[in-house]
Amino acid sequence: MVRVRGADGVPVTLPGVAPVAMQQGRYAGETVRARLRSRETPPFRYRDKGNLATIGRAAAVADIKGVRLSGFVAWLTWLLVHLWYLVGFQNRLLVIIRWGFSFLTHGRGARLITEAGADRPSLGGSSER
Repeated sequence: MVRVRGADGVPVTLPGVAPVAMQQGRYAGETVRARLRSRETPPFRYRDKGNLATIGRAAAVADIKGVRLSGFVAWLTWLLVHLWYLVGFQNRLLVIIRWGFSFLTHGRGARLITEAGADRPSLGGSSER
């Protein structure tokens, strides 16, 4: 969570997500430029563009300005939005190639260790063999 003070001094709580950080970063840059030129800036105002989340292979949920999507259509929306916000054509191309390869080969993004290996010593401090 992010907590800032509004123009009236009242605390405003914002979600701790990337869109908030991106808007605040842009605002901070604009504020620095304006102050270097001795200009005033309006107070920060967060504009909620909606929420997107992937929930599985080719499945997602989206809530964009009151429009709710789910399933494959929401997943395509998630894909396009994330590609749109990448900087540069080369980055977009590399990401779509990696995502495409991962999608086609059923690649997994995370590998989790859920059990201790049989060949690993225990962490208990005992040195029995």
